[in-house]
Amino acid sequence: MDENLPTPPEAAEEVSSPDETEGSRDRDPEQAAEQPARRTGWMYALAGAVSAGVALGISELVSGFSLSAPSLVLAVGDAFIDITPAWLKDWAVDVFGANDKNVLIGGMIVVTLLLGGAAGLFVRRLPWIGAAAFAAFGALGFWLGIEVPLAGTALTAVSAAAAAVSGFASLLILRQLIEKEDLPGRAPAADPAALHSSERRKFLAGTAGAAAVAAGAAVLGRNRTERSRIQVATREEVALPGASDPVPDPLPSQISTAAGVSPLITPIAEFYKVDTALGIPAVDLDTWTLSMTGLVDRPLQLTYEQIISQPMVERYITLACVSNRVGGELVGNAKWLGIPLRTLVEEAEVRPEGAQLIGRSVDGFTVGFPTEAVFDGREALLAVGMNDEKLPFKHGFPARLVVSGLYGYVSATKWLSEIEFSRWEDFDAYWVPRGWAKEAPIKTQSRIDTPRPGQVDAGPVTIAGVAWAQSRGITRVEVAVDDGPWREAQLPDELSIDSWRQWSVEENLSPGRHRIMVRAADGTGVFQTAERTPVRPDGATGYHTVDVNAV
Repeated sequence: MDENLPTPPEAAEEVSSPDETEGSRDRDPEQAAEQPARRTGWMYALAGAVSAGVALGISELVSGFSLSAPSLVLAVGDAFIDITPAWLKDWAVDVFGANDKNVLIGGMIVVTLLLGGAAGLFVRRLPWIGAAAFAAFGALGFWLGIEVPLAGTALTAVSAAAAAVSGFASLLILRQLIEKEDLPGRAPAADPAALHSSERRKFLAGTAGAAAVAAGAAVLGRNRTERSRIQVATREEVALPGASDPVPDPLPSQISTAAGVSPLITPIAEFYKVDTALGIPAVDLDTWTLSMTGLVDRPLQLTYEQIISQPMVERYITLACVSNRVGGELVGNAKWLGIPLRTLVEEAEVRPEGAQLIGRSVDGFTVGFPTEAVFDGREALLAVGMNDEKLPFKHGFPARLVVSGLYGYVSATKWLSEIEFSRWEDFDAYWVPRGWAKEAPIKTQSRIDTPRPGQVDAGPVTIAGVAWAQSRGITRVEVAVDDGPWREAQLPDELSIDSWRQWSVEENLSPGRHRIMVRAADGTGVFQTAERTPVRPDGATGYHTVDVNAV
């Protein structure tokens, strides 16, 4: 055949272009088969993450139907708190304050979704990995869930199983929507290079539906939990008695009129909340009792009705968290209604060797302080009311301990279920093995509420704040600007030696930058120390300072 003859059109169609020869003909078939996986990898990851969300949502929904079915999220979070290094806890409280637990829960949810996304990436070729991942999720949830004090074994197992099964089922369904040809036992797709747009729309719709199920289940579960708590605790049905020894409302002479100063009585909504509980424990008043046990000659077991039928007293007492940094806001003053602890301790006839009073919460948390604090003249209450209301759930309903002059971590047990007496050396409460001091009397502290750091108007400026030294009282507050002399601040009349005291002073600030400092003296006449120390192991010290720019 003459090689110079033109090529017939039919033959020309069979000749590959140089690009086709180099790109398609010589391409490894296995490499080409991997292209769909690379193009749809984000879909598998999204399917895994959404399925993990479904598992979390279903577990919350199950927990909402019974108080014996714990939230797996909170159970894992509680376990994480127990193993968290002390330095990390301190950092979290310092940075996030009372929001530290919300940040922890949010972080756990994000990590769970990321792990679900990782499992989803493997499911395309290895479906068993998805099954193993969700089985491990359920097993971990069950293992940690049964450690929750109020949890029931059977319902914890139901919650864990429902979460694992629903999560894996969701992943299989979404995987099928991504690429039906990849299901086990199916022949590979003839053209796995891309999904049809209709299939992609079905996948996105399915993903949105699964996400809606996850969110809806979680919200419904949380709402049911809150309703169950209210129904079981029947807080709204409780009628507190009046105090046999009431305190009068604060007089005008006891309240500062300085703008910007903290209110003398902290509203419940603004009262700080720091505890180890990720979720507020629910208490069934029909079965709840307060026990007095340990080194006592007459053990007691009191119902709520028996407690509130006893003579009550009212006291103004300021509480402070040991994690409160200098100038921090983890402190508040309230009117408390309750029974003097001394009454109950004497009734139980504590033995001389019972030198430590241990408060136990329904969720397992413990505090411990010297029994002598009940008898040394300070105010120590089994409190059932706060600011003329029944104790709010988040502040310890149905009963809690309030002890003046001791930081909360050694005294202020919320959701109290037992008071036990032991030898001082026989027991260390929750925070002591974690690096905090066993004895923690509150240090004298003062805080500048106004002005805040930043820019202020030059000229007359009101400087005001609060100071506290519970069980000793505050007798003097002084303020210094820059390197100037200490000036005595005005103090309203004292509400009680157990309450913080407002203070204020007028200062004329010239234009420019200024540093304002405050210090306070307690009832013994001793000023707080200027030495700056961290909150660990028994509370921060130092003068609170505020830098302003007067213009």
